[in-house]
Amino acid sequence: MSILQTVTPEAATGEVAEIYAQIKSAWGHVPTAIQAYSANPFLLKHQWEYYGSIMQHPTLSFPLTASIRMLVSQAGNCSYCIDMNGGMLINMAGWTSDQVAATCADFNDSPLSLKEKTLLGLVLKATRDSTRVDAADLQAARDAGWSDGDILDAVNHGARMVAGDIIINGFKVERDF
Repeated sequence: MSILQTVTPEAATGEVAEIYAQIKSAWGHVPTAIQAYSANPFLLKHQWEYYGSIMQHPTLSFPLTASIRMLVSQAGNCSYCIDMNGGMLINMAGWTSDQVAATCADFNDSPLSLKEKTLLGLVLKATRDSTRVDAADLQAARDAGWSDGDILDAVNHGARMVAGDIIINGFKVERDF
């Protein structure tokens, strides 16, 4: 639940019910963080389609995208997202709790590759103070092997996480895990 009036899976009808069925089929349940978008079926559909695209991104690995979400959420003080993505790294990527804790303390100590850490550093810089990003930051990511499309996708993912943190924290979305 949240302070925003949302549609529960049990009460869903029409397009919301159809999207919830897809989510339940893929994830086994409909997280409360996603239910927050049900107040606007267009946004719910858009968010679900976006999750599908980022989870199947051809070059951004699952551990990288989960790390982006977890570390961006640290700055946004979104414990729901920090813990959810930390759990995903443990349960889906095979990380240990010590590796997650090390990543939270300093992303350079994560089990990500150097290439991934370079892009993660750029995302964190952009989401924490975008005015500090310069051409050298993008060139470092390119030199590490990332395309401009990858760079845009990763920074967009971080920026969307900032928005998600605002929605989850602002509407007091309750933890369901």
